[in-house]
Amino acid sequence: MKSNLKIEIPSGANEIIHSLQNNGYEAFLVGGCVRDSILGRPIHDYDITTSATPDEMMEVFKDKRIIETGLQHGTITIVIDGEGYECTTYRIDGNYSDGRRPDSVTFTRNLKEDLKRRDFTINAMAYNDEVGLVDPFNGMEDIDHYKIRCVGRAEDRFSEDALRILRAVRFASQLGFVVDSDVSLNIHKMYKNLENISIERINSEFCKIALSSEFYIQIGLFREVFSLFIPEIKDMFDFQQNNPYHIYDVWNHTVHAVQAYECDCELDLNPRDLITSLAVFFHDIGKPHCYQDGEDGIRHFKGHGRVSADMTDEIMKRLRFDNDTKEKVVELVHYHDATFEVGKKYVKRWLNKIGEEQFRRLLNVRRADIKAQADMDQETRLQKIDNIGYILNEVLQDDECFSLKDLAVNGKDLIVIGYKPGKEIGEILNNLLDLVISGEYTNEKEKLLEVAERRLHG
Repeated sequence: MKSNLKIEIPSGANEIIHSLQNNGYEAFLVGGCVRDSILGRPIHDYDITTSATPDEMMEVFKDKRIIETGLQHGTITIVIDGEGYECTTYRIDGNYSDGRRPDSVTFTRNLKEDLKRRDFTINAMAYNDEVGLVDPFNGMEDIDHYKIRCVGRAEDRFSEDALRILRAVRFASQLGFVVDSDVSLNIHKMYKNLENISIERINSEFCKIALSSEFYIQIGLFREVFSLFIPEIKDMFDFQQNNPYHIYDVWNHTVHAVQAYECDCELDLNPRDLITSLAVFFHDIGKPHCYQDGEDGIRHFKGHGRVSADMTDEIMKRLRFDNDTKEKVVELVHYHDATFEVGKKYVKRWLNKIGEEQFRRLLNVRRADIKAQADMDQETRLQKIDNIGYILNEVLQDDECFSLKDLAVNGKDLIVIGYKPGKEIGEILNNLLDLVISGEYTNEKEKLLEVAERRLHG
C-alpha cells in the first residue's frame, strides 16, 4: 500500500530498517510512533516490526549491542548510538487464557497478520520510506474521524487483554477522540474483566488518563469502569448536596471540577500536573460519609476535607502509588476546603506549612472546586484566590522570610547568647519566625536576638 505520507525516521531506526531490508527482510516502524507522527504528537519510542526472526535479527546486527528483551515473543532491543530500539518479529498470537498475554506466539512473514493482532486501528499501521504507510484496517480514516475503533471485534480484543478497556479510554482522553459505538458497548459490557488485571497495570493507565486533557469526559462517560478499582466513588453518584453553594450532586460536581482544572491547563493558567489532577478528582470523595442535614434543610459537610483525605490515603495505597505522590495528593485533599485569607502573613504561613509548589497546587485545586459550584459569590471567591496568588508572587519575588532557613538567626546564634542545645532552641526559633511572618518584627538578626535574650532572661 503506497502512500504519499512522509514520516521522519530517526537515524538509528532508519539504520535498522535499511540493514534488515539489505539482508532480504521487511522492516517497518509500527504502532504508536506511526500514529503520533501522523498526529504531530511527541514521540517517545520508535518500535520496529520485521519479517526476520530473532535469530536472523541477531545475525544481521551481530556487530551491535543487542538486549534480549523478550525472545519468546520475538522481541530484541538493538542499541544504536546509545539509543535502544525494540525490534519484533511479525507474529500471530495464540489464545489469551490468562486475559493478559498470549499462551503462544507463531512467527510469520506476513505483515498484515502481525497488524491484525493489535488492539486499535490507529495502532495497527506500519511505515517505511520505501513502501509508505501500510494501513489494512483503515487507521488513517479513524484518525481523520477522531475515532477509537478496535481491530476486528471489540469483544475479541477485550477478551484477549482486559486492560485494552482502559487503553481505549486512555487514547480517547489523550487524543480527544470519540470511542466507537462497538467499543463503548463492550467497555460497558466487559469492564468487570479488569478484576483480572494487576493493580500496577491499572494504575499506569489511570495516571495517563488523569494527566490527559479530557479526563473529565471519560469519568463522565465511563464512571462504572473507574468505580471497579475505586469503588468508593459509587457513593458519590447521585448524592445530592442540598446546599446553596452547589448545583450538582457530589459526583457531577467532581466531574465539573476536573473539567475546570483542565480548562485552566489548556489556557496555560497552570501547568498540567498529576498530583493536582488526582487531588481535584478525590477532593470530595468523603462527603457522602460526613454530611449533616440542618433544620433549615441545608446539608452540611463539616470535616469532609479530613475524611476525604483519609479515604484518599487508603485508595492510593491500594492502587500502589508511590509514597511521595500519595502524601502530596492527600495533603491537598485535606486542605482544599481550608479557610484562605488575603494577606502576606497568611500566605507566608501557608508557604511555611506546605511549601511553594504545594501551595500553588492547593490554590489550583481550590479554584477548580469554586468553578464547579453555584454562581453565588463565585466571581468574588475566585478573585480572592487570584489575589492570594498575586501576594504569593510578591513574597517570593521580594525574598521575604517564611521559613526557618530564611530566618536571620539560627540555633548557633542562640547558643552564643546563652541558650542550651535542645528542644527549647527549636521552640524559640519557631516563635521568632512567627513574629516575622506576622509582621511584628522585621527579619533582622540584631532585633531578633534582642527578643530571644529578653525571653531567656525574662
